[in-house]
Amino acid sequence: MDELWDVTDGSGTPTGLTFQRGAPDWPKGMFHVVAGTCAFRPDGTVLLTQRAASKDFPLAWEFPAGSALAGESSREAAVRELAEEAGLVVDTEDLALVGRFVDSAALFDVYVVRASGLEQLKLDPAEVSDYQWVSVAEVERRFRSGMMSGPWTVGLSALWDPFVQALGQDL
Repeated sequence: MDELWDVTDGSGTPTGLTFQRGAPDWPKGMFHVVAGTCAFRPDGTVLLTQRAASKDFPLAWEFPAGSALAGESSREAAVRELAEEAGLVVDTEDLALVGRFVDSAALFDVYVVRASGLEQLKLDPAEVSDYQWVSVAEVERRFRSGMMSGPWTVGLSALWDPFVQALGQDL
């Protein structure tokens, strides 16, 4: 894969270096930005996607996410990944940042965005095998029971309260 990432410091500031995905020797103490988005509908349900069987964390549930490409902002990456993986098209200004967590060498930004509920999803079969619109309580059940991919288990553990608050849910 010819995907290039900006190498950042611990605060997410690009260092001017890029790194090719999958190449050996990631720079010690450096990071790259990953962005993920939880789309939610007016009825309070949120979109979960199931990872393709061929990917890391096969068949685990998650929110659409991926690494920011070189020169791309976190918000731009979140919008691109949501469109690529699920076919949902949103604007960067519609995203609300929940927070950031650190996962290995990644700074992982989590966003929420309102979906109208009328969207037709178009899944990328190389990335996603299935999807479900579920309650926030079901998201919590899945991440606490290990049904979600590893990064999302880490992230939701760290950001659960701000995540629920960003969705406007009172559980």
